[in-house]
This record gives sequence, C-alpha cells and structure tokens, in this order.
Amino acid sequence: MSGQRTFRVVEITESVAGAACGRLFAALGHDVLLCESPTGTPLRAREFTFAALGAGKRSAVLRPEQLAADETSPLATADVLITDLTPVAAAAEGLDLDRLRQRFPGLVTVSLTAFGLTGEYAESVGDSLLAEAYGGLATMIGEPDRRPLSLGGEQAAHSAAFVGLYGAMLALRDRDRTGHGDLVEVALSDVAASMDWKSDVLHDLGGGVPKRAGSSQGGWRVVRAKDGWVGVIFHAHQWPAVVELFGDPRLSGPGLDDPDQRARRSQEWWTVIAEAAAGREAHELYTQAQRLGLPFGHAADAEALLADEQLGARGFVLPPGARRRDAPVVGLPWTVTGTVTGTGTATGTAIGTATGSVPPAPRLGEHGGDRAAWPRPAVRTLRTAGAVRRGDAAPLDGLVVLDFGTITAGAATSRLLSDYGATVIKIESQGRPDPFRKWVMPGSADRADGQAPPSPMFASNNAGKRGLCLDLKTEEGRVTAHELIRRADVLIENFRVGVTARMGIDHATAHRLNPGLVYLSLSSQGVLGPEASYGSFGSTLDLLSGLAAVTGYPGERPMWSGGDVNYPDQVVSFVGAALVADAVTSGRRGIHLDVSQREAVAWTLADQLGEYVWTGRMPAPDGNRRPGAAPHDTYPAAEPDSWLAIACTSAGHRRALAEVITALPGHELEEWWLSHQDTVDTAIAEWTARRPRDRAVAELRRAGVPAVPVNTAADRARDPRYRERRAALRVPEWLKGFPMILHGHTPPDPAPAPVLGENAGHLDDRALDELLGGVHRPPIAR
Repeated sequence: MSGQRTFRVVEITESVAGAACGRLFAALGHDVLLCESPTGTPLRAREFTFAALGAGKRSAVLRPEQLAADETSPLATADVLITDLTPVAAAAEGLDLDRLRQRFPGLVTVSLTAFGLTGEYAESVGDSLLAEAYGGLATMIGEPDRRPLSLGGEQAAHSAAFVGLYGAMLALRDRDRTGHGDLVEVALSDVAASMDWKSDVLHDLGGGVPKRAGSSQGGWRVVRAKDGWVGVIFHAHQWPAVVELFGDPRLSGPGLDDPDQRARRSQEWWTVIAEAAAGREAHELYTQAQRLGLPFGHAADAEALLADEQLGARGFVLPPGARRRDAPVVGLPWTVTGTVTGTGTATGTAIGTATGSVPPAPRLGEHGGDRAAWPRPAVRTLRTAGAVRRGDAAPLDGLVVLDFGTITAGAATSRLLSDYGATVIKIESQGRPDPFRKWVMPGSADRADGQAPPSPMFASNNAGKRGLCLDLKTEEGRVTAHELIRRADVLIENFRVGVTARMGIDHATAHRLNPGLVYLSLSSQGVLGPEASYGSFGSTLDLLSGLAAVTGYPGERPMWSGGDVNYPDQVVSFVGAALVADAVTSGRRGIHLDVSQREAVAWTLADQLGEYVWTGRMPAPDGNRRPGAAPHDTYPAAEPDSWLAIACTSAGHRRALAEVITALPGHELEEWWLSHQDTVDTAIAEWTARRPRDRAVAELRRAGVPAVPVNTAADRARDPRYRERRAALRVPEWLKGFPMILHGHTPPDPAPAPVLGENAGHLDDRALDELLGGVHRPPIAR
C-alpha cells in the first residue's frame, strides 16, 4: 500500500527465539530471507516447530563467507539481521557483529541469545529453561515444596522474540534520523527476569524471598471438574457470586460471609468447592462463572482450543479445510483494520489478519542464493508518524501516546513506549484510578500523614509518564479527551469490551476525530466473538490459552504462572509495544490493532497444536523435559530450597556430564538418554544434593555442561549484572528496568510515576500544549 514500508530481513538463526522473531516480521508483511546451511536449520528436524515459525519466509542456502561479503551478501540491501549466534560462534563463521556493522553501517542487528553477548554465560546454549532459571522466573513456577518449573512452550524464547521486534523497530526509526543502524541485544534471561518484576518489588520492600505458590493452594486454585480443570479466581467482594455459582448451602454457613473468618477457615470451604466442581463440566462452570462476573477460566488443552467457539469465530483457529502440514494451524493473535494509505484512503483489513489460510514454511533453499529478488533499492524517503526529532532524540521522541491502560497489560505497554522517548499521558478518573495505585504491599509503610503511599506496583508500570485525571462521564471530560485524541499518534486501552463505547473513546469515535490514530486494544479475548465480553486476570489466561495445560509435573493438574507473576500480562505488554512500534515505523496509520491476550499466549504453542492436529499426540505437562534434550531439568542443591538447572542438547554435553557424575554411564546414543531419563535424573539429583548450588554449577560448567543456578529475587538483588544491564533500576527505590540493550541509545532513568490529580479537569489549549510536551502539535497529518 502507498505510504507503507516493507523491510528486508535476513535471518541467521537456529533457535526458537530467533525463528520466532523472524516469523513476527514475516507475519507483519516484511520480507524475511532465512539463510541456511546445506543441511538446513536444526529446527527443520522439529517438523511442527519449523512449520509454525518458518511460515511466510523465504529460504536460501548460503555459505557464511557469502553472507559476510560486501557486495554479494543479502546483508548489503537488508534492513535487519536477526541472529542468535554467540560471540565465539559468530566470529568462527566470519559474522562478527562489530565487523558486520562496519561493513553494513545501515544494518539493524537483532541479537537473541540466552544470556547476552558479554559475561561468563555468553557462550551458553539458547535454552528457555536455562534462561528462565537464571532470570529467576522458574523460582516462581510450580508447587512450593516441589522442583521449580519452566513454563511450557519455550516462553522465554517467544517473549524475547517480541522484544527483538520492538527493539528492531526502534532502531529502524532511529536510523531514519541518523542514517546508521544499531545493535539490539536481547538476552532471554533478562526478559525472564523482567517478567518476574513483582518479586523484586516484594523483596525490596522487605517481604522476604518470593517463591512459587502453585495451583493447589492459596486464595486462587485450580480444581478438578467432571471432565477437566477449572481455575477458581475471585476477589473478596465477589463471594456472594461464588456461593450462587456452586449452590452448596455449606458455603452460606455462619461466618463465611466475613472475609477474615473465611480466610481462617479456607480449607473448610475449599473442600466444599472441590466437591461441587467435581460434578460440573469445566466449560459449563466457566461460562456460568463469567455470567456472574467471576473471572474463572477452564484449562483448555489442544483439543479444546482447536474446537473453541471464540477462537474459531475470530479466525485464530484455522478451519480444517485451510490447514496444511507445513504451515501453522492457527493464525495471528491480532487483527488490523482500517488502514489509512498515503493518500488518506481507508482500506479494509490489513496485515496480520487472523482469518483465512497461513503461508507455509519454505522448502530448503527454494529461493536459492540468487539476489535478483532483492535488487539494490532506489533511495527512499523514510517517513514516520510524529514530529521531527532533535539530534539527541530518543527513538520515539515526538510520538504522543494516550494511555487508558490499567494494571499491567495496557500500562506496561505504554511504559515501554515511554522508556524510549514517547510522550505518554496516563488518563485516569479521580474516583476510579488505576487499581494498582492502591495495591496493598507487605512492607510498605504508611506515610507520616497517615495515608497509604502509592503502591510500588503502580510505579513500575507507570514511571516516566505524565498524568491527567478526567471524568469521562461528563461532557467536560469527554471534550478534553477528544481534543487529546485529535492531537495524539497512539491510543492504548485494555478495558473490558464495551467500556470504551460508554466512555466515548471507542475506536469508531477516535477514528472520526483523528483518522491517522493508531488505536491499540488489548482485551482479554479480542473485541469480537461470543466470549469477547468475558473478563480475566493473568491466571485466567494461563488456563484459557492452553499454557497451563502444558505446564506442570507429569500426570498432574495444570499449572499456572500465578498471581505473583501473571505471565500473560507480561508477554502481552511486549506484543503491544512491538505492534505499535511496527505501525509507526512502517507508516501504518489509522489502524485498529485488536490484540487478544488469550490468543497471544496460545500463539506460542502453535507447534504443539500442529503436532496434535497431524499426529494426534496430546500436549501435556512433562515437567522440564523437552523433545530432543536430555537431561533437561532442575535439580536440588545442598542448601534448603536451592536449585540448579541443566540442559544438555548434544552428545558432547552428555559426555561432559558423565565425566563429572561418574554414576552416569558414558553412553553417547541419544536414544539411551531419552529412554532412561528417570535413571539419569536420579543420579544427577543425588550428586547435586551433596553440593552447594553455586559450587555444583561451577564444576559442571568447567566440564562443559550447560548449567545455571535457579536464581531468586534475592540473587538478582545481589548480582551486579542486572544493574549493569539495567534490567533493574534504583531511582532510588527499586523499579522495573529495560528488557533489552540498544547499543546506540541509552534511555535515562524514568521520572517518577504521575501523582493522581496532578492535572485534572478541562484544560485550555495552552495547558494541553504543555501536557503534550510544550509544543503546539496539531493532529497527525491526514
């Protein structure tokens, strides 16, 4: 389309993180060339993973020296290089990143590795278990008295892929100003740590060292239904709805309407709920709960997802007739409608639709090594939304974002945009502010005036923003909101479907006011479909997305990430920021980005869904084990509740392990290791349990075994790495940091989160100009 830009991307990867990042570029309409060796990427051996992550790409067989050459390399005309090579591996292939940047100064390079490009772990394998263990996320997943778990489906890798896309778009936008590319360094372990930011808040407040809460105990639980599992999730004030839902008179017993008594007698009423749920079908219990306003979820497995009415209605699940074995069986977790072209003409559905077929993964080398398909481009005029930026500008300087987001999904998305230069105006109601402002935190003392201070939870998701209080139930409040919409570039909301229409800030209204606005909706299940109005928390989405059904201990109940992590909320913020950055950098203006949080997580399981469709194998919890890797698990150390993770993915790793743990035989056949995993795990656990964690890790790593400690929030606080890489900040209190490193731009520490009411009511033009950054800024050009 006129006015929109397509970027050329070269992908040189072997990992899920790199392949997923390339898949995202292809899904957004960019031209992705997968450069492979004559034997192909190792992911081709994982048929359904390659089908899911190779879709929409081209494939060429090219030797490393061809890629490193000045004039004949596809890199000479590429905009972006995606690579997962460690520094030593890159140098050995003649693809040293510093040399490539010198040869191709306009190239933006996205590096996706497990632990970054520097430090003692820089050469470690790019494995999600190791990244989630070292980053500390694994400490929070699983039952409190059991081994830590990684999330099912390579979640650190997929989350890092979205971060990589976001960073690339920032660097491309900056290139428009400077003419130079940049290196975007994404470490999976940093991304995993950033998703566990709530643990850092609790630890910093003196609340101890947070650990996994599991799904079988606590205030929210996963209970067995007649035909599956259901997550029982509610707030204290919703107890009457819980009583009505289960209909057991014992739940109306004396004293149970009192929250304090209920907390003391929790085992009594949880037993009643478990008995009542056991006689109900999971989906029926879920829908009845939702009708009562309870954010329950049922644990959807692959069969349930592929037959789900909501996912089918949105086109996320492809109908059987549109499926093919060499392509994903699901579409994308977003739809894009209402694109405005360079001439200002509105079109229908644009890139990234979730309907119809999905392009297949390429055959090895089917596009050859011929660069005729990538002729040297003519000089292009690069255009982006927003004001012209100054010489010292951040990548998103000049971009104005209206943030109607709350809690995490919306608020964390706009925090990412603010971090890299966008002017973000957080809009709240004085009477009903963002609930995170009042989130009760252990260790957070009252102020001298007797008032509770703003919650640190709010600070981490809202630092760096400007605040504005509006009552959108009044005409005055709507007038101000509409004037801001006319002048903004982006609007973000994650309200329950229907709320924005009642407030007068829905997409249709916003588009009439500003046809060039990028409007991002981050709703639970998308803005359309029979379940669009349903509510959720992160734990609900763990279940509905299928993630909980593939996370957990073998043969046991589904495992969610829990309220202390709420993984879906975290990954959705990366999705939202990446899609906004792509829109403003690629020139896709006037669009409605409709993101389903449920689908965003389910998309990461596309390979497992494909395997189920074509082989009938039902994905299920398997602890920390993964296909083709053995051993691959967490193991106890000598200290209480202390663990380390090992991930052997090659015969060399296993030989090294057998040399250290002499109880293991020196078998080199992968089949032996895969068929004797219980024996292997027992031998390893006996060895590690006799040694302090860090000593065991050091001994294993010296021998060449991929091993890392399973870190906690306390470990992160002691480790200078996270402060040096700015994954954690102190300004002066602890604050969530940055999930990546842009080598050409260092974002400043963000300003404090806005105080409620610092700007309120109707603002005149001068006040609006000041709020928007001090410059009178008309609406985006139409």
